[in-house]
Amino acid sequence: MGLTIGVDIGGTKIAAGVVDEEGAILDISTVPTPSTPEGVINAIADAVRDVSVGHQVEAVGIGAAGYVDDKRATVLFAPNINWRHEALKDKVEQRVGLPVVVENDANAAAWGEYRFGAGQGHDDVVCITLGTGLGGGIIIGGRLHRGRFGVAAEFGHLRVVPDGLLCGCGSQGCWEQYASGRALVRYARQRANAAPENAEILLGLGDGTPQGIQGKHISDAARQGDPVAIDSFRELARWAGAGLADLASLFDPSAFIVGGGVSDEGDLVLDPIRKSFRRWLVGSQWRPHAQVLAAQLGGKAGLVGAADLARQG
Repeated sequence: MGLTIGVDIGGTKIAAGVVDEEGAILDISTVPTPSTPEGVINAIADAVRDVSVGHQVEAVGIGAAGYVDDKRATVLFAPNINWRHEALKDKVEQRVGLPVVVENDANAAAWGEYRFGAGQGHDDVVCITLGTGLGGGIIIGGRLHRGRFGVAAEFGHLRVVPDGLLCGCGSQGCWEQYASGRALVRYARQRANAAPENAEILLGLGDGTPQGIQGKHISDAARQGDPVAIDSFRELARWAGAGLADLASLFDPSAFIVGGGVSDEGDLVLDPIRKSFRRWLVGSQWRPHAQVLAAQLGGKAGLVGAADLARQG
């Protein structure tokens, strides 16, 4: 199969890109993300039609944040869009006249990294996405592992602290409450409140109060040597690395790929994640260690991966 389209559904915009067999994006179209579930479907179709002009496109892959069924057709549950058993494949196919494959967005990003990014050369890869929450994807023997019902790799909702912090999913102690962009901001605010004298740079980048601290402030302050910002990244990394050690016991991959906005800070966060991973890996001194790699495709991974999954059929 030749050219396909990948669709990435974001909170503010929907991007559709024409992708070739080498993972290169040849053309892209974006439209604002509507506020209604039906509006989102229409917007997806509009973006696909717009970007198709001038290209011989054969299929469409859509990355959706939520649970996607085993037939890669129906979004069972998407909290941010309020889809419930939404027949997304059929509805988009009716509008654009092309075969459609629907995939969880983190799975699509993992596939994109495996095929065209940091995962090249590895057949067994586990990806985590450290964004606002924590997503994941699993590649075993060169195949995307989706589970019997299509909803595997929801790593963010592994319960790592019994009766811990309340999560948006309704449970308590989920991993993403301790290793995510939200967690990073919480750590920084708590530490700045407790020891403002150690957060002068960080507080100065915001409005001067702990509650005014945002993720971008923490990154900038850490690069300038702010103790609280650096310590906040280390706390996030401690939880992230410990979680990877647990995943190594389950999947024994040759590589972990860390993506998402938090990972954009490079070695500032990846080095302490690697240190924590080695610290918590069972039998660490006696066994081979998986590589912990930075994602390479950035925000394009989901779009590219969705397009390639459509190509796979």
